[in-house]
Amino acid sequence: MRRLEITDAELMRIAIQDEIQRSQESRYDHRLHGMLLSCSGMSAYEIAALLGQSPRTVQYWIHRFQGHGFAGLQEGERSGRPPALAESALQAVGQDLRQGPRLLGYSQILWDGKLLSHHLKTRYQIDMGVRQCQRLFHHLGFRRRKPRSLIALADPEAKATYKKTPKTGPKKRH
Repeated sequence: MRRLEITDAELMRIAIQDEIQRSQESRYDHRLHGMLLSCSGMSAYEIAALLGQSPRTVQYWIHRFQGHGFAGLQEGERSGRPPALAESALQAVGQDLRQGPRLLGYSQILWDGKLLSHHLKTRYQIDMGVRQCQRLFHHLGFRRRKPRSLIALADPEAKATYKKTPKTGPKKRH
């Protein structure tokens, strides 16, 4: 039989690996294929090279399969890191942010990461870094706003004389 070749094989390999990663079922099937190859006598390094995984990952699969059978190859729950703020505290912080810093006794006009970090520490006894506070703004649906610089508040006549091009009315389109 003649050897069949796939056009753009490297690109297709990447696309197939992405497809495998998209669903739990396909990842499980992928691990099953790894176990078939292992049962056929291939080493973890050979399987890894063939399936596009690291050898250590294939070793984990084999150990889990030996210890737990097919259940060891299923997708497990991934707890991840617990959130720093409970849902109730998150809602309370969102309400605080909507009030504005001045109403809560701060001298600033707008919230920023530093002020929110300080506010969480003093009001909720939660120590959160400035960058994490900036992510919290985004998570709560706030966008970054900065106060206008003093130049923007300057005298309009002085700005007009400084500009290179004179101010003209809107252009009419015909």
